[in-house]
Order: sequence, then C-alpha cells, then structure tokens
Amino acid sequence: MNLRINSEFGTLRAVLMHRPGKEIDRLTPYNKEFLLFEDVPYLEALQKEHDTFSNLIKETTGATVYQLRELLIRVLYDQQILVQLMRESLKRAGLSHLAGDILERYSTAECATILTAGLKIHELKKKLPSMNAGELMDSAFAIAPCPNLYFQRDPMALTPGGIIFSSMKMEGRQREANLLRTIFENHPEFKDHVNTLYPINGHDTPPSIEGGDVIILSNEAVAIGNSERTDEKAIYHAAKALLGEGTVKRVYEVHLPKKRQFMHLDTVFTVLDENLVLAYPDAMNAVLQTSLYTLKDAQGDRVNIKREVLKESLLTVLEREIPHLEVLSTGNGNQEYAMREQWFDGANVFAVGPRRVISYNRNIHTNRALRNMGVEVLEIPSSELSRGLGGPRCMTMPLSRARV
Repeated sequence: MNLRINSEFGTLRAVLMHRPGKEIDRLTPYNKEFLLFEDVPYLEALQKEHDTFSNLIKETTGATVYQLRELLIRVLYDQQILVQLMRESLKRAGLSHLAGDILERYSTAECATILTAGLKIHELKKKLPSMNAGELMDSAFAIAPCPNLYFQRDPMALTPGGIIFSSMKMEGRQREANLLRTIFENHPEFKDHVNTLYPINGHDTPPSIEGGDVIILSNEAVAIGNSERTDEKAIYHAAKALLGEGTVKRVYEVHLPKKRQFMHLDTVFTVLDENLVLAYPDAMNAVLQTSLYTLKDAQGDRVNIKREVLKESLLTVLEREIPHLEVLSTGNGNQEYAMREQWFDGANVFAVGPRRVISYNRNIHTNRALRNMGVEVLEIPSSELSRGLGGPRCMTMPLSRARV
C-alpha cells in the first residue's frame, strides 16, 4: 500500500476507522470536559451507528475497512513495543514501574483495551492486591481513556508526499497519535511504505498539528489550517517537508478564528470533486488571511522555503487552485439552518468518490442541497455519533484512493 493520496475525493480503496469501545463508557458528566467531550454518549447505540457507517463504506465502495484495534493487537505481539507503550501510558500517574507486572497479568488483547480505554486504580488492585498507589484514589485513572479515538482523522494525515503524524494540542489526546504512529511504523502491512514528513527527526516536543487541519486542494497544493489545534511553526515544518519532497508546489496556511466551531479546517470546508466544495458560509467569510509557502531552493537535504502573506480570503485561494469552482453552502444557504447543521458538522462530509459522500442524516438541508447539485448522498444515523462533535470525515482516515 502506497500510503500517499493525491485528492480528497478519489474513489476510496482503503480506510482506517476505530469502533468505539469501553473508552466511551469511561465518560461521566463530571469528567467529560477533562476528557475533551461535551456530552456523554450511549455506547451501545454509538456502536450500532458506527457499524452502520463502516458497513455502508464496504457495501457501497468495496473498500477495505481497517479497524484500529485489530491493527494494534497485531503490533503488540512485539513485546518490546508493548512494554514501551505501557510504560509511556503509565508515566503520567507515576506508575511506569508497574508495566512489567501488568504485562504478566493481562493478555495482549486486554492490553490493547487498556491502551485505548484506560485503567483505573481499583481495577489494577484486583490484579495487584499489594500494589502501592501512593496518594492516588481507587477511582483515579492509572491510564486515562481515549474517548476521542473514534475520530481517526486527527492523529495523522496522508498527503501526496507521505504521512504527517500529529502532535496533538491537548495532552489527553497525544497518546492517540503515539498509537497510530507505532502501528504504521511497525505493522508488517504498512511499515515499508511509511514516508514520515512530520515530526522532524530530533524534535522531542514538536509544535502541535492535527490531521483535521490538512486538506488536499489539487495535484499541486495542500492547505493546512492555523487553528486552535495547529500551530504556525508546525505548518512551517510540514510545508518544508512537503515542498522538499517535491510532490506539491504550494502549501497554504489558512488562518482560522480561534473558535470552537472552527476547530479544524475540515469543519470549514471539504472538497467533493474537481470543481465542487462544501463550505460553512460564516467561516468562509471569517477567513480573511492566508499565507503561501513555496520552494526557494533545495540542495540535497538542505531545503529553503519562502512564506508570503497573501491577505486573501479562503474563497480567493480556492478559486485560484480549483478551476471553475462551485461552492455549496451548508444549510442550503439558510443562515439559521447553516448554524444549526454546522453544530453537527454539516460541512464535514466524507467523500468516498467524486460527488459521492457520506453525511449525517440529521443535516437534512445540507443533504438536500448536495443532491440538488447532483451529489450522491449516503446517509448514516447520527443521534449518538454526533455527540462527540465530529462528522463522517472526522471519523475516517483514508489510506488509499484511486488517483485523479
């Protein structure tokens, strides 16, 4: 598998997803904000909706749907990797020294669950009755859960030049990125095809960047959102790697307002075809500045790039990169509908082929507008999936698409 993609809409061949599990049941009204959630979903219903989503992808595209848990278990059979991940996960609670004891008492599959769903002190004490947890209460987490893990778009991004492994802004999500990078750098199906663009070798604490801020505009251009989750320095390093690699000629830094509804660039717009974009109109009007990175010169490993502040709207940039551009507004152009459906990620549809998308069924006005434009809309239930405030694109990481 090449692990490079050159568009957002080429027919889907393979995708990575994560079926929500026990980590969701760790959420309570009292810890949800700490765990970066705004609601407490009902797990069984959430799983049914997610199963409907993944089955729809397989049935309508024939694409391979990789499940993160299965890939993780395969990698964890390497004892050295398992020990390393367990120690790192226990570090925050000051319990790294217990990694060996845990590995002796839990199976590989159980360890995979612990690494995604977390582990509480009282659960650990059942296996280690004599353990000393210090000042940690029985209800405390020895390892915190990763309830955002079903949003697979955030921990990494595939580009025409290779993979950007995310450095997550929120400490509570960094383990997600670590898990994804460990899988892809060690799984026999992927490890020989990884070209890492970010983070740069030697950067122990790289600036933050998240996959939802990376969008392929054309064969020659990539846009990266400067958002509340992605820093300017990270964009610079990612742009330098992309331009030095030679597969794209332009990288745009899109300055987003630091607001919840504009968390990532893919909550603002998505590319559905060679000349069609779905966008949240308020965001398009709010983005008034972009910066352009281009290659200055390259000699071997030495790459120099230049940055130009364009002071142009996002719409102007898109019109320049996408000939004969058509922009479809969420909510079918109605401001109230657009605001309502943006809360449930109306612009964050998942393109499984040219003018063929998967969308939440609750975004009825946006879906109607898409169909009026000749887009095939495949709907999925969304009562529980949408509680995490992420859409179908957020939940999927395309690993292979047909080239366009």
